[in-house]
Amino acid sequence: MASIVIHLSVGKFWTFNLEHYNAMTGFRLDFSSMIGRQGVKSKKLWSVVKPLESLQPYANPRSNYSVPIEQNNGFIYAKVFGGFSKIRSSICDLVAISRLLNATLVIPEIQESIRSKGISHKFKSFSYLYNEEQFIAYLKNDVVIVKTLPDNLKVARKRNEFPTFRPKSSASPNFYIKEILPKLKKAKVIGLIITDGGCLQSFLPPSMSEFQRLRCRVAFHALQFRSEIQILGHRIVERLRAWGQPFLVFHPGLVRDTLAYNGCAELFQDVHTELIQFRRAQMIKQGIVKEELSVDSHMRKENGSCPLMPEEVGILLRAMGYPPKTIIYQAGSENFGGQRVLNPLRAMFANLVDLTSLCSKKELFDLVGPETPLPEDLFVSPPAKSEQELKEEWKRAGPRPRPLPPPPDRPIYRHEKEGWYGWITETETEPDPSPMDLRMQAHRLLWDALDYIVSVESDAFFPGFNNDGSGWPDFSSLVMGQRLYEVASSRTYRPDRKVVAELFNITREHMYHPGHNWTALLKEHLNKSWSEEGLIRQSLLSKPASFLSHPLPECSCRLASPEVPTPVKGKDGRFLYGDEEECPKWMQHGKEAGSLSFPGEEGAKLEDNELLEYESDDLVNGSEFDDSGGKTNATLIWDQDEEMDPND
Repeated sequence: MASIVIHLSVGKFWTFNLEHYNAMTGFRLDFSSMIGRQGVKSKKLWSVVKPLESLQPYANPRSNYSVPIEQNNGFIYAKVFGGFSKIRSSICDLVAISRLLNATLVIPEIQESIRSKGISHKFKSFSYLYNEEQFIAYLKNDVVIVKTLPDNLKVARKRNEFPTFRPKSSASPNFYIKEILPKLKKAKVIGLIITDGGCLQSFLPPSMSEFQRLRCRVAFHALQFRSEIQILGHRIVERLRAWGQPFLVFHPGLVRDTLAYNGCAELFQDVHTELIQFRRAQMIKQGIVKEELSVDSHMRKENGSCPLMPEEVGILLRAMGYPPKTIIYQAGSENFGGQRVLNPLRAMFANLVDLTSLCSKKELFDLVGPETPLPEDLFVSPPAKSEQELKEEWKRAGPRPRPLPPPPDRPIYRHEKEGWYGWITETETEPDPSPMDLRMQAHRLLWDALDYIVSVESDAFFPGFNNDGSGWPDFSSLVMGQRLYEVASSRTYRPDRKVVAELFNITREHMYHPGHNWTALLKEHLNKSWSEEGLIRQSLLSKPASFLSHPLPECSCRLASPEVPTPVKGKDGRFLYGDEEECPKWMQHGKEAGSLSFPGEEGAKLEDNELLEYESDDLVNGSEFDDSGGKTNATLIWDQDEEMDPND
């Protein structure tokens, strides 16, 4: 009793000296102590990639480029379906096609943000996301763009008097010249319906390099978000930088369509597996997926086809040396599996933040604009079942493909009935989206736009999944392409998920010897991923599906420097890296290569041993194999068939 009294007295005395903890102050104090302890090591984690510093953005036309005229072949209007990434890629292709056909482009209709989706009447579909005036003004020397069709043509469009086409994302220029152009000249108006994230193939002949640069001008200059989105996006970046430390952006890539397309259902459990399989069955029925419904998801993961799980990314970052208090911004409006799958990463990095952590509800509501209120509760309880019916249902329920319902002794909670679990266990078909679901799909475009701004401006970017030659354009690929275009030397990780899966499965004894341990091999791979070797791999795997994921060498130039990289050519004859033109004189004079510095330091640089050189195993120095098997003097060749097979 005496001991308790003494402890209570001491506790009461010390409470007068306690100081209220402030989160922002705590962040700064924690980081200041962290910097004092780690110093040089932190510089290595955030420094620029020196071999890429000479690359500069240069998407200007290189040759005589005629200004378009209004007396052209006619009008092109388009409906664009899909999410943020598909919309962005499709618009870039539309501008290139309009230039190719010498046609006037009508501002595309973004179907995810049309009025029927419940968005604010303050916006049209395109202006909900992008700045129309900027889009038209910037491309005035490339394509004639109008907001709507002339009045005399609007009525005919409503009557479906004009031909409409559904081009594939891999459509060639010849398809448009031979099939579309004659009909355009005849009807003066054509419609395009774009669903696959694009309508023009990624690779174009060398003679059409100006069309590739036009794509870059559209994606990186003309497509500017509307002012409210830009202001809030840069405000988020300022709030992240206010902590006085660099930050890393992580995009999980856990999207239901991506998981279904690649057959990654078994990486999840219970109802989430069923949802992925249901979507995969839909894709098979639509002809998007040519494989069977059930595949070995773990084998797919070992082949690098599935996203890295957040806990795996946390292990990779810790192995690289990122301290537990590193600021990590989690991007992506859709995160399949919810917050539960992010808990392991949050346990390793406490400062995992996202859009909702850094913005108030008012800021987000102001961004979407005034909307018509929807009924708050649309849920209708299903008819009650008797105890005998519940027992019979439990006995009849089998294993996959349908999950077991809850045991009869446990009540079915409301969130199960009105959520995913409800329709998966009760019906064979997915219900039509509710008005609130349609509105939330439109809102995701805004959240992705904010995340896109933060991702491009971040000090480091780590994708959990990026398009590597299969599927359609994705968020991470577009971010990586724009970071490569704007500041090529910024630290952008491009991990090979197949190599990472092999590293996670390594158990050989010699791995524990100095220099051969697991952490050393992992660091070696990730360091190569953000250097020149990673760029070559990205060019091989990502560029065939999306040009914007790797706009080199068409949209960049190289400042004069003593160290000129050796061009690397693929077996198909195209240059993968090092064939960039020399920057014009007006860029050479008085301009140093862009570099990123560690906050609080100037000119932070990597040590020499940080920059890893190419392994000579995959490159053939100074020779190119011709069709007859002989060798000719040329540039380096990357053996893409042997090293990286997208279908492996």
